[in-house]
Amino acid sequence: MAGAGPADDTAPYLAEALTRHLGRPVSLTEIGLAEPFPVPAPDWRADTLAALADLGRGDLDVERRRALSPAAYSAAALAVPGSEWWTQRAEQSAIRPATGRRRVGRGDLDAVRDMVAMFSRIDQRHGGGHARAAVVQYLTTDVSTYLGGRFTDDQVRREMFAAASELAYLSGGMAFDNAEHAIAQRYFTLSVSLAAEADDAPMAGHVLRAMAHQAADLGHGRQAVNLANASMDGPRYASAAPRERALLGVVRARALAANGQPKAAAAALLRAGDDLAAATPGHDEPGRVFFFGEASLAHETACTLRDTGDLGGALREFRHSVRTRKAATFTRTHAVTLGYLGSVQARQGAIEEACATWSRALDAMDGIHSARARRTTADMRRALSPVRGRGIPAVAELDARAAAYLTESA
Repeated sequence: MAGAGPADDTAPYLAEALTRHLGRPVSLTEIGLAEPFPVPAPDWRADTLAALADLGRGDLDVERRRALSPAAYSAAALAVPGSEWWTQRAEQSAIRPATGRRRVGRGDLDAVRDMVAMFSRIDQRHGGGHARAAVVQYLTTDVSTYLGGRFTDDQVRREMFAAASELAYLSGGMAFDNAEHAIAQRYFTLSVSLAAEADDAPMAGHVLRAMAHQAADLGHGRQAVNLANASMDGPRYASAAPRERALLGVVRARALAANGQPKAAAAALLRAGDDLAAATPGHDEPGRVFFFGEASLAHETACTLRDTGDLGGALREFRHSVRTRKAATFTRTHAVTLGYLGSVQARQGAIEEACATWSRALDAMDGIHSARARRTTADMRRALSPVRGRGIPAVAELDARAAAYLTESA
């Protein structure tokens, strides 16, 4: 049977109808209407569990993942569904029949949360290129089985879907860090769908914020602002803990800066700072925001100021981020922050100071598997290009180290 093309709008509905009829997820691949991977674009209409099965199967196929080009990232798929979609997802999840016999209780939920916490810390320490396959494998086997099981009560069901959403978000974040943008977008879309089934508004906001960050990085400023606004809409912001509100707000500031709105970006930064000042560590904070604190706010603030042309402010905030971050725990971001700081120093003409900062960044990159770290290193070499032949020892040494890192980490 021929595969379904992007214009075939009936395929998702057929898969959903069969899913409901058979009482288990039925993917487009299973009924011969699509190649396992890649798919044309994220589809908000797809059944959540069927989409999980399709995405995981393709992502674990190394050759198919390598064949997915950056052009497959879909700006058209960034439109956030309307209120009816969110209501339907929550309602459908509550009445979806179990597809397996496994009884799923709070002990299973605690195990998934422990695994999410462990993988999150590995990502922060070693980068998105490390252990992502293990995250996907766990999501598409153990966790997928739980999602189709018989829950002891509805609260456990909702919390399990929220935990699965967080794991899908982590898969997307790791792919994003590794410059696998089309794959990241699909995981983020899946994560939003899982959060909607859990009826967990703050979790949905958390993921929409990540999608805004990705869109801004890829040059889609208008869509980034729309996503950032959606991440703070209604209970996604109002029901979130102050620390998470600050995270949503500072990414909105970055999106506004990327879209050429410096005054609105400045106001958003002030609001994010106020929200973080109101945060107090405790049981009311979700584990997913463990990484966001003073150093992270300073990093995002610096990026926002840099993008609005305020290099002096960016320099101040990048330095503050470097001083206050726990580098041994958040090594990947620390290395990137140092890289960005060096770039600002170079733009201000302080080349030797930039080389010293970049040397610290390369020290921190030992053991990091991250395309963002590689991109930061490539940026170092580009910034050094105009002065490479001037006989400056610090430039020659740093350029050689950067070239070696890019070769060794390829």
